[in-house]
Amino acid sequence: MAKPRTWLSIVAMACVVGYLAADRHVAAQNRASAAAVPGAIGHLEPYGPYEVVPNWPKDLSTTPGNQNWTFGAGQGVFAESPDRVYYIQRGSLPVIRPPQGRGGANITGDAVAPNLTFPVAGLWRNATQASPPGALFKPGTMEAGDDSDAGQNGKDFLWANCILVINRNGDIIENWTQWDKMLRRPHSVYISPYDAQKSVYIVDDYRHAIFKFSNDGKTLLKTIGTPNVHGSDSTHFYRPTFMTFNTDGSWYVSDGYANTRVVKFDKNDTYVTAWGERGTNAGQGAKRETRPNYFNNVHGVAVDRQTREVYVNDRGNDRILVFDENGKFIRLIELEVGPGGPDLHFVYMDADRKLWVFDQVSQQLAQLDREGRLINAWGGLGSWAGALFGVHGITVDQEQNLYLAAVGRGGVQKFAPRKGANPAYLVGKLVYSAWK
Repeated sequence: MAKPRTWLSIVAMACVVGYLAADRHVAAQNRASAAAVPGAIGHLEPYGPYEVVPNWPKDLSTTPGNQNWTFGAGQGVFAESPDRVYYIQRGSLPVIRPPQGRGGANITGDAVAPNLTFPVAGLWRNATQASPPGALFKPGTMEAGDDSDAGQNGKDFLWANCILVINRNGDIIENWTQWDKMLRRPHSVYISPYDAQKSVYIVDDYRHAIFKFSNDGKTLLKTIGTPNVHGSDSTHFYRPTFMTFNTDGSWYVSDGYANTRVVKFDKNDTYVTAWGERGTNAGQGAKRETRPNYFNNVHGVAVDRQTREVYVNDRGNDRILVFDENGKFIRLIELEVGPGGPDLHFVYMDADRKLWVFDQVSQQLAQLDREGRLINAWGGLGSWAGALFGVHGITVDQEQNLYLAAVGRGGVQKFAPRKGANPAYLVGKLVYSAWK
């Protein structure tokens, strides 16, 4: 049976889809045109310089015990190699069987409005809204919530299959089910390029912690932060989001949704320093923050490995700020604000020092130069293979295949470089230093 808010959600989704499509059209008009494959005829480049790899990964429902479940909100992805791709998600969602025939499901009557057709643009649901967790705290307390407000586990969602490892053929070769109950909102996943042991870091923003695992997932090596206890000091986070590594093995975490700072650790995971203050951009009618060291929603961090500069996504203020490796402000990239954004899900820098962001408003993956000028962008909203909806995680393997995890669409997709693609428009490979 549908949840009570289902019909309202359908109408809201229809409005959102129309708005995003219109905004994406405006963004495309304002962008300089440049072909990702020079000389290609009749190609509108819905995937830019890539081709989507079909049926990758194989659906979760094809694995034993998950026949009725598919991928939930895709939070993060990291390619150790083409045969070992780590993917994290917020549990699993029920498989929705599409209706037979063309035109989707016709919904009429007093419940909504006559002549309404759903799905819109092929979108059955917003996976990030359908996936747990629910409220951070139990009502009236500072105790971690139990997610019962997000639906019924085993019916509306299944809190399982949170950490998967996938090979080049799309087979799920590992499922770290032993850690599912420890997690609550896994947000991003990494391996340090300077760690020969290839330990796996997973940031969980609702647990206020970063969990460090052995490469095979059998051992929890370390917990950084204090699970279920938030704070803003050397041993506590408050909803951390993303990580990045510097050339000496030190690393940074954007902390985050509630805290408004960047925290630096050394290669041994020991606290070094932190910077950032809470901005004034909060509440209805608040103005964007203009001061360089004040943040609202720190939702992404990246390192230029040549200069060691740190790029910080100040999502709440529509800007990217650049600091030196210890937090001294260098420069500001202020983003042009349209009717609905932008709303950057991450900031990412590849081994070629190309800067990448994903805009949740236009639903496009965009390449910027290091001063913030747009180089190229591509994407498209929908349910078709290769469409982008809420991309939240990005990684590349040694063969330059691109992987994008999406909270809106759900799941993760793999893209291979098109033949003849201009390499300047491809996401560069990862840095591999201590391992291959």
